[in-house]
Amino acid sequence: MQVDISAQTDPGQRPGFAARITAALDRLTPAEARMAQFFLSQRSTVLLGSAAQIGQAAGASDATVVRTARTLGYESLAALREDILADLTGAPSPGRLLTRTLDETGGDPARVLNHVAELQESAVAALRDPAMAAAFGRALDLLAAGTVRHVFGIGPSGALASYAALQMNRVGLRSQAVTASGVGLADPLMAFAPGDVVLMLAYAPLYREVSQTLERAEAVGAPVVLISDSLGPLVADSVAEVLPMPRGRAEHLATHSGTMALIEALILGLAARDRDEAVDALDRLSTLRSQIDRDWLKRGTRKPREGR
Repeated sequence: MQVDISAQTDPGQRPGFAARITAALDRLTPAEARMAQFFLSQRSTVLLGSAAQIGQAAGASDATVVRTARTLGYESLAALREDILADLTGAPSPGRLLTRTLDETGGDPARVLNHVAELQESAVAALRDPAMAAAFGRALDLLAAGTVRHVFGIGPSGALASYAALQMNRVGLRSQAVTASGVGLADPLMAFAPGDVVLMLAYAPLYREVSQTLERAEAVGAPVVLISDSLGPLVADSVAEVLPMPRGRAEHLATHSGTMALIEALILGLAARDRDEAVDALDRLSTLRSQIDRDWLKRGTRKPREGR
């Protein structure tokens, strides 16, 4: 999958470090692609280490380090380090992204609605893309075959991961949300087992939690289905399927409604794979609800008392 940098940055603006690597992946050799991914995921090592030290940490030669930097368009390793530093120190904060979005939409409610409507139209267009339909079918095959579905997401994506796992459980598919960050991630990763499958919601850059989850999935032989607008090219060798879903315009506050729509489609598609089990599972849910609250099934049928 090729990424258009012009869609991610303003004309004339320096492309971010992640965008530069993403755009260059198609012309890198396999060894250079692995090194580029190391540059992206281990920036502190690249900033502080010599070419030999970087190569040793990445399991490659110092010549590969220098050659990859030049293939990416840098005159030297020092120039690459300068770009990493500028990217780290100049990364837009959520406040800046919100400010830019508000500057464009202004205080006019109609402009705000139009802005959001345009984002939804982009998401719908992505869902209707024939390539998405093919990838969607393959993703359903993987998710339906798993013994347990581990749904990974951190930050705002964590809420979507929890929702997806909840809905999968409701249609009879054993699932768990993986939303912890830092050392807390070790506990849900321990639950990964052969025969399981991972549904990952993640975006560039390649965070440590993402790389560790991918490594754990590979270690146990669990295939990974990735939902992302940017990470796919960076982890192509580590995932079984990519579902590309845009999250809005570059340099603006990210939106997740398209991802939510895709999750809803996955739930419905999975339920259709085993319709009887899905219906039975929801009936069991209703039975449990009625056992907890005997009036559950009657709710919404009572006439309000007069005076209320």
